[in-house]
Amino acid sequence: MSIKKKFIGLMSGTSADSIDAVLIALGYNKFEILLTHSIKISADIREEIYSLAVPGSNEIHRLSKLDKCLGLLFSQAANDLLILSKLANTDIIAIGSHGQTIRHHPPSASIKKYEGYSLQVGDPNTIVEKTGITTVANFRGRDIALGGQGAPLVPGFHKAFFEKTGSVRAIINIGGISNITFLPGDGLHKSVLGYDTGPGNGLMDKWTKINIGKNYDKGGAWAAQGVTIKALLSNLMDTPYLFISPPKSTGPELFNIDWLESLLEQLPKYRPVDIQATLLEFTAQTISKALSLYSYNINEVFICGGGAYNTVLINRLKELIAPIVVENTSILGIAPEWVEASAFAWLAKQTVEGLPGNVPAATGAEKSSVLGAIYTK
Repeated sequence: MSIKKKFIGLMSGTSADSIDAVLIALGYNKFEILLTHSIKISADIREEIYSLAVPGSNEIHRLSKLDKCLGLLFSQAANDLLILSKLANTDIIAIGSHGQTIRHHPPSASIKKYEGYSLQVGDPNTIVEKTGITTVANFRGRDIALGGQGAPLVPGFHKAFFEKTGSVRAIINIGGISNITFLPGDGLHKSVLGYDTGPGNGLMDKWTKINIGKNYDKGGAWAAQGVTIKALLSNLMDTPYLFISPPKSTGPELFNIDWLESLLEQLPKYRPVDIQATLLEFTAQTISKALSLYSYNINEVFICGGGAYNTVLINRLKELIAPIVVENTSILGIAPEWVEASAFAWLAKQTVEGLPGNVPAATGAEKSSVLGAIYTK
């Protein structure tokens, strides 16, 4: 593809705090962000997202309403981007919409290989109708049908644009959940590894909201006022998921506030600020553990996602993995907060061009495959 073509990527992650929209131009091994935009998800919608992540009453009706509601919000984000860019919808080849994950239950020891599923909402039919742009969505299902985890799906994008021949790189995304991609720099897809390492911002954000009424702990400033609770950290680090070999993926179905409170019930009462400090240490240690598990001689680590701006977390991670140098993805050309939305724009390109989007070595799928469903304008 010699001529750059324009795509829009739409992303709402496990934190469910906003919808990120990015307009990118893609050519052969060339990538350019043209414009970015973000719209907040209101507190009531966010709470409905969280509530549907666990079993409850009247689920089908509530889920269907949320699907339509988020479809409108995703459409708004894309249309805002068009207005800001002064482009027409006919200038855009396709939208890649991740949607909002409600439940993620991939194959595991307790879920048979072909009984896994991953459910995202944000009705793509609505997006097509409201934007007039071909939309690609439901990316995870095909990989799961092939026996994969359906996640992470970003390693293919990381390889295409972040890999450097002769250098072993790790790309760490710290969103609600953290995931890692290893790029050995040998140019081979089969050498790329990626998986969810455990919690990212999700637990810390929720604990912050409950205790001090803020949506997140800016820069880790609140956590910095506390001290790590060794007994709690030990229990957190004993979580069975952390000992499963990849391919693996997880989400708020496991790392949620009810799970945390069940662990706290087994311990004496601690100050909320100390629990926050422990959650930050837990996130840092699970990431550093992931970096040390494999025999890669890592030269460079790059951070993306909202966690890249948690100064206390990043400084602690640097301490744990020294002397490896840690940077964020800005120096690779993409600000941390726009990497995942950009990845789904790229995945849309792969789909409409009939090219695979998954990396089987990362997801565990039987083979690489075109992902997603195309909703034509």
